[in-house]
Amino acid sequence: MWTKRLSCKDFRSLAEPQNSEAGERRITPTMSTSASVQKHAPVSASERWIVAIGIWKLLEAALFILLGIGALKLLHTDLVDMVTRFIVDLRFDTEGRFASLILEKVAMIDPHRLKQISLAIFAAAGLHLLEGIGLVLRKVWAEYVTLILTASFLPWEIFEIIRHVTWIKIVLTLLNIAVVVYLVFYVQMKTRQRRECEGEE
Repeated sequence: MWTKRLSCKDFRSLAEPQNSEAGERRITPTMSTSASVQKHAPVSASERWIVAIGIWKLLEAALFILLGIGALKLLHTDLVDMVTRFIVDLRFDTEGRFASLILEKVAMIDPHRLKQISLAIFAAAGLHLLEGIGLVLRKVWAEYVTLILTASFLPWEIFEIIRHVTWIKIVLTLLNIAVVVYLVFYVQMKTRQRRECEGEE
């Protein structure tokens, strides 16, 4: 099983790790470094999966940033000429149906449109950075933000697969579905444990 059931004591330490550490520092200001490290909240298997999802989101953010920078560098480039030379290097017929279709699509991308694409890419990178940093730091709000944002993009990702199937799209969509399913399960587990702990009190 992916998750390990936590006791109410462990659950409270996970829910408020920063507050408990601050209180310990005020009570015992002379505590040694090794002793304070032992007081850190335990990291369960389920928490490690959350951190792993956060790292995945940070990698996606880095990819989006690189794509955005690449799009900005194309602002003062003749895209049609660049793509034409690329097609010739691949030894495709520039007068062929496939090449003509690509060139027509590229010709529709003017500098203003390219700026809009760049802004959209950087906005996506910002969202992934927010999710990734929050999950790596094990913030509760990041779990809900990641769940909502990832789930909201799934219909569009599935539509893109139906429109044009590629292995990359399928793999990325399956990964995002796995993230959503796990976060739903994880959030429900934490909510149930919180209620049980409150009932015991």
